[in-house]
Amino acid sequence: MNQSWYPWLLAIFPLLSACTSPQDTAPAAPPPNIIHIFVDDLGYGDLSCFGATDIATPHIDRLAAEGIKFTEFYSASAVCSPSRAALLTGRYPVRMGINQVFFPESFTGMPPEEVTIAELLRPLGYATGMVGKWHLGHMERYLPLNQGFDSYYGMPYSNDMESAVYLSGNEVDSFDVDQRYMTRTYTERALDFIRDRAGQPFFLYLAHNMPHVPLYASPDFVGSSDRGLYGDVVQELDWSVGQVLRVLDSLQLAENTLVVFSSDNGPWLVMEDHGGSAGALREGKQYTFEGGMRVPTVARWPARIAAGRVYEDLATQMDWMPTFATISGATLPPDRPIDGCDLTAVLEGTGEREDRGLLYIYANELRAYRHGDYKVKLPYAGYAGSPGMKAVAAHDTLLYNLKDDPGEQHNLLTTEPERARALLAEMHREYDELLPLPEQLVIRGRADRSHYDYLAGKRAAD
Repeated sequence: MNQSWYPWLLAIFPLLSACTSPQDTAPAAPPPNIIHIFVDDLGYGDLSCFGATDIATPHIDRLAAEGIKFTEFYSASAVCSPSRAALLTGRYPVRMGINQVFFPESFTGMPPEEVTIAELLRPLGYATGMVGKWHLGHMERYLPLNQGFDSYYGMPYSNDMESAVYLSGNEVDSFDVDQRYMTRTYTERALDFIRDRAGQPFFLYLAHNMPHVPLYASPDFVGSSDRGLYGDVVQELDWSVGQVLRVLDSLQLAENTLVVFSSDNGPWLVMEDHGGSAGALREGKQYTFEGGMRVPTVARWPARIAAGRVYEDLATQMDWMPTFATISGATLPPDRPIDGCDLTAVLEGTGEREDRGLLYIYANELRAYRHGDYKVKLPYAGYAGSPGMKAVAAHDTLLYNLKDDPGEQHNLLTTEPERARALLAEMHREYDELLPLPEQLVIRGRADRSHYDYLAGKRAAD
């Protein structure tokens, strides 16, 4: 037999061995599952792990104890639709023309050319599901199935608005919505999604309508808290989180699942006992003081986040988009600015968030700016109040050290004028980078005023 091929075989044998070594053939770590639980109008002082003593939230507290608690985490807006657009795209909502909330009569929505977290993850083999409140346009072209989600069940806008319906995909599933069971309904749909997609990586966006007014809790939770119906509603939301954690445990998915819990903005204080608490923070929803935009946020991922971590510096809802891209292996869209920062090093405890500030923008107006420990706030003419919006006094330029004064009580403008000037200049530089802004979307319509009528009746009774 001709042996001339032996030398060639001996020459390539080391290469073959190297290519098939155990080190190189070891399977890569599977991509994590991601669950983002978003609630509506929850205040900074409404969870026991953030200081509430009259509302028990043991399951959310468990996320904090077994993962990371963010003490200075921000929404990108003090109201609903812009904050949700920012979460899903990693971008300031004014970049999309979203400056206020959509109504059932609105014929606009988040532009379809925006790239959402779902659209980022689905090409990687992720199942993408959304359950709950969408509020980024209810016309079919703006709904979740056209924004990267494989499945959707929920309400297309706030539960206080006219024509409350459940959608399944793009079709109306029910015109008969019993809001007492809304949290339970969403929870059951979310658990079904997790069970059905357990064999592949998945992204679940679970966006509860509660505790936005009008408040409803199921009979099992009415009277369960020490803060009236509002507390009962929050405790049922906590039960929902517990159900999600339980199904992850039962399917042995908990170790490699990142679960995030947060709120879209601060509490609606004008709703009095049907609104939440901002704790020690100033003001709430609709205002760019800390109570309107700093939101309670916790996250757990046993495979990568050490238990009991606390992060005490600035982070934002826009940061989740680049973070999810990093941990999943996705590539961010290269054709547009992403305003969020990758939090992977923060989650793992190996580094800090990129040193980038936060612009506080409300109703298409620049209101304030934070960088580092300090926040500067532009003059405000004040507002006398209305049934839907709290009265707030006028103020001149304000400067706060948020580490020392998170409640924004001590204006440092006269003692640190140079710092204020530097922050103002930095704020305008960053804002100018957003320009030119697109035309703001035309949002027309009116909300169902039933909760305003409730408040007026309550005041008359008092």
